Parts: sequence; structure tokens; C-alpha cells
Amino acid sequence: MKSIAPQPVAVGYEGDFPPEHWYLSDGFMMPITRDTQRREDVIQGTFDAYVARTRRDASILANVALRWDELHADVGVDPDVMWIEPALPAGMRSVLTWKPGVSPPRVAVEIVSEKTAHKDYTYGPAKYGTSRTRELWVFDPEGYGRTDDRRGPWVLQVWRRVRGEFRRVYAGDGPCFSRELGAWLVVVGDLLRVANDKAGEDLWPTVAETADAEAQRADAEAQRADAEAQRADAEAQRANAEAQRANAEATARAEAERKASAEATARAHAEERLRELEAAMKKLQDAPAPDRARSKKS
Repeated sequence: MKSIAPQPVAVGYEGDFPPEHWYLSDGFMMPITRDTQRREDVIQGTFDAYVARTRRDASILANVALRWDELHADVGVDPDVMWIEPALPAGMRSVLTWKPGVSPPRVAVEIVSEKTAHKDYTYGPAKYGTSRTRELWVFDPEGYGRTDDRRGPWVLQVWRRVRGEFRRVYAGDGPCFSRELGAWLVVVGDLLRVANDKAGEDLWPTVAETADAEAQRADAEAQRADAEAQRADAEAQRANAEAQRANAEATARAEAERKASAEATARAHAEERLRELEAAMKKLQDAPAPDRARSKKS
């Protein structure tokens, strides 16, 4: 389902002063439901993780005042989440676009609740257009919103500055391409996610998901290191056993060589003694008979 507004919203004030309902009290905070907070946390966490990962000079803010009219400083909006780039100057607590170095939001996000539905669908986009916000996402997963002429609800609306006008370029169930982020907006369950692909298979991780992935990688690395240590230990044990076997074999060879040498020496001595005896016997046999007799007498 897709619906495109035929005309851009009016930007600015029709008279000299802003409409009365555009004035806000800085002391009032609209209560946030648990579901809205959960959806807001996912978007903010996604933006925070991307800014950290790419080292962009940007501020990601939640429920912070956006004001653009110095003469009517109470006129403004309080986006659920907004992306300011470059980052807000140090110490600034509200986005005051008339201040030096403060730019309008690249992206502002409104998560529709039952209490904010009328604002988010009717005069909210005109306020963002007047603030010169570059892209507005209105996310209504529970279908609370209707326009004054009873159109809607739409799960996702995207408003964008086009040639100086602020137009609704998409209204439907998603996905929708965000020109500001160069990525796709996809609805996953009751959450709005940012993805690199239209099918939503390559989601931008949140801070929590990034930390969890890092923990899983660290755990996997620790397991790989432990397995490598175990393999190294097993290899060391095999090498030690091999060394022990080699040492035993060397000892056995040395003992065998010692025994062989001793046996060879004994045989040599025996053979020498046998030769001596044989020589003596031969000498006796070869002697003249009288000599033999004398030898017997004596």
C-alpha cells in the first residue's frame, strides 16, 4: 500500500505569527509508553551505532527540543529521535537553528502513539517543513493516526525536502528508501529498522546489537584461542613423547653397542688366548724327541 500526498505541506506561517497550537512549553514532557520507548531506543541505537562506526560528526538526540524561530522561541517540536549534523556545539541542550553552527535535522523521527497521533498526522509535518528538516519519518505501527479528512493510517510516512518544498514522498507499509541515509527503511515486527537492502536482510545494527556481536566475536576468538592452545599442548605432548621415545631408542642403541663392544673385546681376548695356546702346543709338538723327554722328566 502506498499513498503520496498530492501537494506539499505549507511551510512557514500564514500570518505574522505562528498558529497558537505550534507553541510548546519547555517544562512539559509528553508521557512515553513502554512500547514507544522500545521503538525509540532501537532507532536511536541504530543511529548511534552508525555514527560511531563511520566516525561522523553528528549528534543523535532523543526527546530534545527543536526550535527555529528566535522571535518566537516557544514555537517548535520535540522529535522522538533526530539526527543533527554537524554535531551540536558543546554545552547546547536544545537544537536552536538560529545559533551559529547549528543545522536543522538531517532526519527527524516521530513514533505515533494514541496521544500524539493527531499532531503527528496533521500539523506536525508542516512544523518540520518550517524548521527546514531534511527528512521526516512518521512511524505508526499500531495504526492510531488519521488525517483531518480521515485518510490513513499508514505504518510509515516519509516526508522530504524536494526543490525547496516539504513533500510526503511515501505512505504505506514499507519498505521505503531514505535518500538522506542512502539506506532502506523496513518494518520488522513492530519496529522500524534501517537496512542496506530493500528486503531488510542486512540491517544496520543498534549499539546493543553491535556490542552483542562484538561479545560473540570475542567469545568465538577466545574459543579459537583455547582450541589452538589445546592443539599446541597436544602437539607439545606428542613432541615430548616422541622425544622420550627417541631418547629410549638412543639409550637402547648405546646399550646394545656397549654390549656388542664388550662381546667383541671378550671374543678378541679369547681368540688371542686360543692362538697363544695353539702356538704353545705346536711348539711342543715340533720340539725333538729328547727335548720332549727331558721336558717330561723335568
